[in-house]
Amino acid sequence: MPAKNSVKIYVSQGFYHVYNRGVEKRVIFLDEQDYRVFIHYLELYLSPKDELINRIRAQINLTGTEKNLRIAKILTSENFYKKIELLCYILMPNHYHIILKQNEQNGMKLFMHSLIMRYVQYFNKKYERVGPLFQGRYKAVLIDKEEYLLHLSRYIHINIKDLLGKNQPLSSYKWSSYPDYVKKSNTSWINKDYILGYFRKNNDFSFDSYQGFVEGYKEKSQTEEQIYKKLILD
Repeated sequence: MPAKNSVKIYVSQGFYHVYNRGVEKRVIFLDEQDYRVFIHYLELYLSPKDELINRIRAQINLTGTEKNLRIAKILTSENFYKKIELLCYILMPNHYHIILKQNEQNGMKLFMHSLIMRYVQYFNKKYERVGPLFQGRYKAVLIDKEEYLLHLSRYIHINIKDLLGKNQPLSSYKWSSYPDYVKKSNTSWINKDYILGYFRKNNDFSFDSYQGFVEGYKEKSQTEEQIYKKLILD
């Protein structure tokens, strides 16, 4: 029998909660470089190629030859700009969560395959290991209600809460999209409009800001409990 949420329903324009963890629950991010490399791959796949090329051309520490080599690599590499929109993410020591929107029916499948394969190749080479790094294929849940999208984003962003120090704010965690949502940073390849738009159009909602919702919300109803049950890793 397939693992829970391992069978995907590929819907064009669909929103998904995508997640996985290390094989045998092992740590998949051992140091800062590992986190940065994974995020770097997100940036490469989700940014327009013209933007990436202009950044390379602007780097004064690279020679002309080095710039040309990097530009050639970008031109020939896969890119999912406009095919995939990333709404939010968090990287934890032994797992990750991502919310994305796929604008083409097989966009998520191709994006996740490329992203994970590239990271595993980096990780195995760095740590001189072989074999799978993750617990099977990534899991994915189709988000079919706007309310679920909002609550899922909160769940993802508070995932790190128990690992932070007593006086550390959620926005201090660097390996998450939460700082972008509370205006601590502005990452071009994170689309915040779908989630933040909820607060602009819903005057009946109890919270007037996303930060107030994430950090002040208390689960109360059975419906909310069911939302979070869908997020439990297998």
